[in-house]
Amino acid sequence: MTLEEKINASETHIFKAIFPNTTNHYDTLFGGNAMQLMDEVAFITATRFSRQRVVTVSSDRIDFKKPIPSGTFAELIGKVTHIGNTSMQVHVEIYVEKMYSREREKAITGNFTFVAINENKEPISVIK
Repeated sequence: MTLEEKINASETHIFKAIFPNTTNHYDTLFGGNAMQLMDEVAFITATRFSRQRVVTVSSDRIDFKKPIPSGTFAELIGKVTHIGNTSMQVHVEIYVEKMYSREREKAITGNFTFVAINENKEPISVIK
């Protein structure tokens, strides 16, 4: 499998329904919950790409462009965008989609860096 094929095969899509227990006092998705969901989809993407243990080492520039109201769907998409020796970067986008129409907008974007580790929690090569 080529590197490009591995990147494409590891792209991850997750849908979540936004319920009131995940929203703030404005009835929109709480930023901390959004970041948790983003880190989760980024972790899944990085693991699917490397098929190794990985840990988050940083998040970079999370931009909240549109609110995600209660009663909508959120689609999270993770894609590997950079591969180093022991690290990789995953770009995550969240789209907000109304439940009862086809309206859909990009709401949040961010980048997460992961390091592949061995059983002793020491960095190892991302590519086997």
